[in-house]
This record gives sequence, C-alpha cells and structure tokens, in this order.
Amino acid sequence: MEVPRDQVCVLIPTLNEEPTIGPLIDRFHALGYSDILVVDGNSIDRTREIALKSGAKVIVQKGKGKGAAFIQAIEQISKPYVLLIDGDNTYDPIDADKLVLSLLSGHDQALGNRLIPSNYHSFNRLNLFGNRILNWLFKVSHGRYLYDILTGYRAFTLESLQRMRLYEEGFGIETEVSSESVRHDNKVAIVPVTYGIRVGSDTKLDPLHDGIKIGRTIYRLAKLNNPMFYFGIIGMTFLLSGGIIGIYIVIEWLKNIDHLPLTILSVTLIIVGIQIVMFGIQADIQLANQREFLHEIQKLRKDK
Repeated sequence: MEVPRDQVCVLIPTLNEEPTIGPLIDRFHALGYSDILVVDGNSIDRTREIALKSGAKVIVQKGKGKGAAFIQAIEQISKPYVLLIDGDNTYDPIDADKLVLSLLSGHDQALGNRLIPSNYHSFNRLNLFGNRILNWLFKVSHGRYLYDILTGYRAFTLESLQRMRLYEEGFGIETEVSSESVRHDNKVAIVPVTYGIRVGSDTKLDPLHDGIKIGRTIYRLAKLNNPMFYFGIIGMTFLLSGGIIGIYIVIEWLKNIDHLPLTILSVTLIIVGIQIVMFGIQADIQLANQREFLHEIQKLRKDK
C-alpha cells in the first residue's frame, strides 16, 4: 500500500531545539513529507529561523507547554492525517510510514512504542522503570494497555483528533490523548519505533516531578473512563480510615474506655465511604450505557 505523504501533516512542537530541528525537517523532506508544521514555544535560540529556512511552516504558540502547542496546532491542520513527533531528533523519521500505514488500515491512531529491548540503552533505569509503572497505572485505571502512553511519536486521523477534548497544557497531553482514545473507543495500533539518546539540547522533563504529575493526571482522567476506580479509591480511603478508628475504639471499649467523638467520626467516615463507592458504581453503569449509545450512533453513521 502506498503512503499518501502529501496528505500528512507532520507536527513538531519545539522549545529551544536549534541543534536538531533542521536535520529533522530535512529528513522528512527527503522521505517525501512536504507539509511540516512547527509550533514553537517561544524559543530563545534560532529554532524558528532554522525551521523556516528548512521549509517548514512555523507558528508561535500562545500559551506554554507541549500540550498548549498541540491543542493550538489542531486548529491549523487541514490534512486528513497528522503525524506528531518531538523536535529533539530522538525518533527516526523512517518509522513515519509505518505509523501512517496503520491509519490507512483502519486505525484511528498509531502509537510509536519506544519500550522495546532494542531501545533500552536510550533510557536510564529510573526512566524505564517510571514508564512501566505509569503504563501499568494507566491500564489499571483506564482498562486498556497501550504499551507506551508517553511516547512523543504518534499518528492520528484528523477526524479522531477533532473528536478529542484536550485541555492539558504540559507533558500531561500524552496521557490525556491516550485517555481520550480510550473514552472514544478508538482503534489504536501499537507500532515499534526506534528511539535514540537525546543530543544537542537538555531534556525538559524532570523524571520525578513530572512523573508524579503524570500519575496524578492518569488518576484524575480515570473518572471519565473508569469511574468505579476513581471513586472507589476515594471511598475505600474513607472506609479504611473509619475502620481503623473503629478498631481502636473497640480495643479501648474492652478496657472500659469510651470515645464518643471518635465513634461518631468513625461511623461518619464509613457511611461517607459507602456512599462514594455506591456513587462510583452508579457512574460506572451510566458510562456503560453511554458507550453502548455511542456504539449504536457509530453503526448508524457507517450504515449511511
């Protein structure tokens, strides 16, 4: 199957990528990808100048962060296929055809999986371990394993992108995109890609700080895809707190010591916990009904 490269917009968010942006654009041009859009986050180096000289269209993003750049860029794209790639030259443009071909075979999104043995040398142990933990957390909280939710190399149909409701401004955008793909029941292809060591510029990612933020984002977005998990965690926290206090009260009562205020607190925590869990169950049922309704709408559209 021939890849319609002229129907693909290559989207590159940048921030101070002077050493790598030129060679990256040149490689895409050499492969036949002519529509290249650079969304620059107000770089203080020559990133925009080099991108323009290399033949890319350049816009300056209004907000800050990779997510803000991605959201702003969607409004500028008219081509039916979108290829998203980081501007640090850690990903190989040669893999672009594989990602786009997945869209042509009926997928809504193709995700470039970095976490394969041949790429392990490009990660330090903390980053590799953190990626695995976050992917596992996403599977538990969203009910779907996507192998590498934080990859910076993806392909989308423009239609699937326009259905997504995206708000994350920073590195949480990858998590939000993955969450939205689950919410819309998108067909996602997992495509192994080459991932190299970053050279020429410093990473903008703080493994510990940003890892914690991404973990919080995964949990927060779970209320849209798995409300039982989201509210269940909160409810169980109340239940366990009330139960622990209750055990202490019983032990003290056996010693003929009464704790009336603590008893009231324990009962209140348990009741609130049960109510939150029940709310999670109801939300889960409503979500299942909503998904079934959306499936029927999609079937009707296909029949037309």
